[in-house]
Formats: sequence, structure tokens, C-alpha cells
Amino acid sequence: MNIGEASEASGVSAKMIRYYEQIGLISPATRADNNYRLYGDQEVHNLRFIKRARTLGFSLEETEALLKLWQDKARESGAVKAIALTHIADLERKIEDMKSMVKTLSHLAHCCGGDHRPDCPILDDLAGSRTIKTNKERKDHD
Repeated sequence: MNIGEASEASGVSAKMIRYYEQIGLISPATRADNNYRLYGDQEVHNLRFIKRARTLGFSLEETEALLKLWQDKARESGAVKAIALTHIADLERKIEDMKSMVKTLSHLAHCCGGDHRPDCPILDDLAGSRTIKTNKERKDHD
């Protein structure tokens, strides 16, 4: 099948297939006489594997390692589990970071009057100012 058909069958865009080929994540496709890329069932299966790994948030490096382990029938599942556990820890850290961002931004939004005045604690924080006044403090100041 050509790259368009492989893209449709795998759910990976033709652009990403070319990119994965360029960075060595997948082997270069065989070429037809007209120089079109040709993909077989195994290549499509590999692309589906990559798509699923990427959907789960694995990095390209982790995806490459998992793909190699998947293709190695003599692999030890412990190596696969180690990659998964490391990724879980990274995801949990990112979740905590995002919760912290939500908390900070919620506080800043709460402190912002959202009115006609130019002062804005959100912009002050982004600019590195440490003084955050609540809406009440702003009104008392005026």
C-alpha cells in the first residue's frame, strides 16, 4: 500500500510517517518503480503501535524503546514495565504541576478586579511582581 493508504490504515498522518522514517523510528519504506513508498501489514502494525504509544504520552525515545522491545520476542517484560512505571511517575508529576498552575491562576484570577482599571495581578505575577492585592484590598485602597 502507498503512504496514503498506510496513513488511513494506521491513523498516522503521512507527514508523521515521513518524519518517523526520517528520524529512524521506522525503517525506510521500500520504493516502487515510480519511487512511491510501499508499506506492508507489518509496517502498518508498527505505525499503529507507535500511534498508541504516543497517544498514551510516551516520548519518541520511550516509544522507540518500547517498539524495539515489542519486536524482540526474547525481551524481558521487566524492561517494559520499568519504562511504563517511569512514564507513570512523569505523568503524575505533570498532573501535580498542572494542579499547582490551576491553583495559582485561580488565585490570581480571583484577585483580579476584571474591571476598567489597568492594574492586574495576573500581569503583575507574570512580570515577577510579588505584591498581589485582593479585590477587597484594591477597593479599600481607592
